[in-house]
Amino acid sequence: MIQRLFTIGAYGFTGRTFVDRLSAAGVDLFIDIRARRGMRGAEYAFANAARLEAALERAGIGYAHAKVVAPSKEVRDVQYSADAAAGIAKRERSSLGAGFIKAYRSQVLAGFDARRFVEAYCDGAKRPVLFCVEREPGACHRSLLAERISADLGVVVENLMP
Repeated sequence: MIQRLFTIGAYGFTGRTFVDRLSAAGVDLFIDIRARRGMRGAEYAFANAARLEAALERAGIGYAHAKVVAPSKEVRDVQYSADAAAGIAKRERSSLGAGFIKAYRSQVLAGFDARRFVEAYCDGAKRPVLFCVEREPGACHRSLLAERISADLGVVVENLMP
């Protein structure tokens, strides 16, 4: 069973500091919860799927892709519209909009079974991490997913920051 659940984003890290932070926390499984496993720009190329998986393998950290909990394009578009209306760039967002939260909870978390998710993706891991790109946990769906897993399973959540 999971001892502790972590979350992490890519923004604010370099490839080296990212893997170092995961290793220092004792993460044994990396769960990528992005719909698309790539990032734009050379600064965050380390988070593109092939490079990321290779770096995690070198660090002895397992990898799983759980696209099933990624927000759909329609849900992401709700947040993009809120960001545009507020004049906020994605990399500068510090919280999710109420519309996104409602849509994500309705589309993804309404039928979510935390035990089944852990059985399907964690494969005996004790210290998994949920990954998406945003720096601030509250600006990303990983916070909503972690909150739900914590509530359902009584697991402590720790957000890994740069």
